[in-house]
Amino acid sequence: MSNHKLAQLKKSVVPFEKSDVKSSIKQLINTVPPFFLLWFLAYQSLSVSIWLTLALAIVAAGFVVRIFIIFHDCCHGSFFKNKKVNNILGTITGIITMFPYEKWKREHSIHHATSGNLDKRGTGDVWIMTVDEYVNASFKERLSYRLYRNPVVMFGLGPIYLFFITNRFNRKDARKKERVNTHVINISIVALYSLMIWMIGWQAFLLIQAPILFVAGALGIWLFYVQHQFEDSYFEDEEEWDYVKAAIDGSSYYKLPKVLQWVTGNIGYHHVHHLSPRVPNYNLEKVHETTPPLQKATTITMGSSLQSIRFRLYDEASKTFVSFKQVKHLIPNAKSNVQIKNKRVSLQGKS
Repeated sequence: MSNHKLAQLKKSVVPFEKSDVKSSIKQLINTVPPFFLLWFLAYQSLSVSIWLTLALAIVAAGFVVRIFIIFHDCCHGSFFKNKKVNNILGTITGIITMFPYEKWKREHSIHHATSGNLDKRGTGDVWIMTVDEYVNASFKERLSYRLYRNPVVMFGLGPIYLFFITNRFNRKDARKKERVNTHVINISIVALYSLMIWMIGWQAFLLIQAPILFVAGALGIWLFYVQHQFEDSYFEDEEEWDYVKAAIDGSSYYKLPKVLQWVTGNIGYHHVHHLSPRVPNYNLEKVHETTPPLQKATTITMGSSLQSIRFRLYDEASKTFVSFKQVKHLIPNAKSNVQIKNKRVSLQGKS
């Protein structure tokens, strides 16, 4: 697709960038109250069956994901037209989802501005090493990366690390507004959790809130991971990188069953979202369905998305992801100080 057509494609999305107050309020009503209702029912069911409580907690976790999508839209200023309203709602939903609004808004905006750019990785994205970087890394760095990319660590320990460590502290050079917002959210979470524990006891609170946070966190990490980690995803050096190409070719269309599409706030239309972050989540499907070029984006399903677990390193030569096994034979070269940092090694066809 030519640069002119890419520019035209970006312009064609503009009419869908306007938020609709009725649609936004409707989404709030069918998302936030049901979450609290499910939480209450989970508590009431403790006297009936702990398995019923767990089942209700899992369903409630789905609504936390949906609340996060509202939080996410507020970060982009797309849920309501009014900036102040977005900021207030973003902070409130940040308390519910345990995400620092101003901090995450900054990091996520950087993610959008650098997604697929090999020279600007490291903020708001999943850690990705190229083959050359991995081969030339120290043993400690390779071990750290392998642990990070291990599914048990990423989706098992990841939610715990995200909620209780990463999201709770500001960066050293954070601005005052960002610092204050993080502190407000942290204090609000402590106050809310303390009140709940005082009312129902720590055991009951833990039995309900822990699985809700864990399941919601794991689902959120999975969605973020899988929509940029597919076989022919887009990655380029700074001089070759293009925003629109990165959006369309570097973000997938995650085709989910309608129920899961609703729960995840249409975030499966990730290519549309990256093309224009100002499009509210309830308009993403409309953009995809009315814009033929966007329908050519890489489509993944629940089944095919599982293959992304095998994608560990990005090979710049073959422009695809490869496994650790496929580069194992290159490691001895690094140990013997044979540097191949600038060497392009094609791994196509290797097992």
